[in-house]
Amino acid sequence: FVGVADIASVRFSLPAQLLEPRPNLEYWHYLDRPETFARSYSIGKSDDELGRMLEVLRFWFTKDLKYVKGKPCKPYNSTLGEFFRCSWDVSDNIPEEENLPGVKPSSNGSSTVTDGDEKVKVCYLTEQTSHHPPVSAFYIDCPERGVSARGFDQISAKFTGTSIRVSPGQHNLGIFVNIEKRDNEEYQLTHPNAHLGGILRGALSVTVADTCYVTCPKTGLKAILQYLEEGWIGRSQNKLEGVIFRYNPDKDTINRLKDVPENDVVARITGSWHGKIYFTPAGTKEPRLLIDITPLHPVTKTLPPSEEQLSNESLKFWSGVTNAIVDKQFSQATKLKQDIEERQRQRAAERLEKGIEWNPRFFTGAVTPLGKPELTEEGQKVLEGIHSGKFALTESTVQGA
Repeated sequence: FVGVADIASVRFSLPAQLLEPRPNLEYWHYLDRPETFARSYSIGKSDDELGRMLEVLRFWFTKDLKYVKGKPCKPYNSTLGEFFRCSWDVSDNIPEEENLPGVKPSSNGSSTVTDGDEKVKVCYLTEQTSHHPPVSAFYIDCPERGVSARGFDQISAKFTGTSIRVSPGQHNLGIFVNIEKRDNEEYQLTHPNAHLGGILRGALSVTVADTCYVTCPKTGLKAILQYLEEGWIGRSQNKLEGVIFRYNPDKDTINRLKDVPENDVVARITGSWHGKIYFTPAGTKEPRLLIDITPLHPVTKTLPPSEEQLSNESLKFWSGVTNAIVDKQFSQATKLKQDIEERQRQRAAERLEKGIEWNPRFFTGAVTPLGKPELTEEGQKVLEGIHSGKFALTESTVQGA
C-alpha cells in the first residue's frame, strides 16, 4: 500500500513524544520480505508469463508486512535532500507453496531455486527529492536476478471526520518492476486508497476498500485486485478478490472485475491480505495457495557503518532526536526537531532569494511525468557501492536542512 498505516504521510508536525523514533525514509519501503523479489519466488523466475504475473503478485502481497503485523505509527517527516540506503542478503525463508499449475518450471528443471545457503543481495536507495509537495524517489536493484524496481512515493491525505483517507499523490503512479532477463518486461503496480481510523480513540487501525491494478503491456496480462469493504459488525476479515486476464494495452478500458470478459480470464485471486491468498487458473475449480502471510514478519536490513554515513543520511541526520526520544527526553527531542524544521525553512528561503533551484543528488529530477525516476551517475555508483560493500561518499555541497 501507499504508506497505508503510515500517518507520517499526512505531513503534519507532532510533538516528539507522539513520534515513532525512526526516519520516514528508513521506515517506508516495499521490501519487508525481499525473498519474494529476488529468491525462490524471484520475480522473473518462471518461463511462463502467467507465472511471472503471479510472482509479481507474491511480491505485492508481502511488500508491506509492517502494516499487517505492526501498529500504525508516525515516523519523522523527511527533509529535502535526506537519503537512505540499505541492503538485504536474501535466502529462502518462505515455506514452499504449491507449484503453479499450467506454469512452466524454470529452465533449470525445477519450480524453485535450490542454491543451498547461497544468498543474493537486494539493494535499496531512496532520496527526498521534493519538499513542496513532499516526494521521495526510490530504486531497488538485484543484478544477480536481473530484477529492479523504482517509483515515487507521494500521498494525498484528507481528514474525513473520524479517519484519514490516504491516496496516491499526483506524482505517485505506482511501483514499476523491470525484469531485464525477460526482454525488459515492465509491470506497473498501482496503490489502493486506505483509511486510517481510531484517531479519536488513540487506537489506530487501517482499512482498505479499493481497487488496484498490475499491468504488463509486453505480455498483455493485467490483474485487478479488489479489497472488499468490511461490514459494520464483526471482526475484520481483510478479504480481497481479483482476476488476471488478457487485455489490449492500447485500449485499456477495463477497470472493474465485473467488466472482464470470461473468455479473457487467465486466473482468479481470492483470500485475505492478512492471511492466505489463493489463485485458481481458468478452466479449473480447485484454488491453489499463492502465499500465506500468516507466518511472515518483516526482515532486518543491512545498513552502512555509522562512521560512513553522511550527515544528511536518515539515521545519522535524525540521531539526536531519536536518542532523546529513546531516553524519554521529550522536550529536548521536540526542540531538536523544531530546529531541523526551522533550518529547512531558512535554507528554502535563501535558495528562493538567490534564485537557486534545488536538484536531487542521486536522481535526475524531483519528479517525472511518467512516475519513473532515473538515477544520476552518482546514484548508480551508490547502488554499486552498496552491492560491493563500499559506502564512502563525500558530503553534499548543498544541504536541504
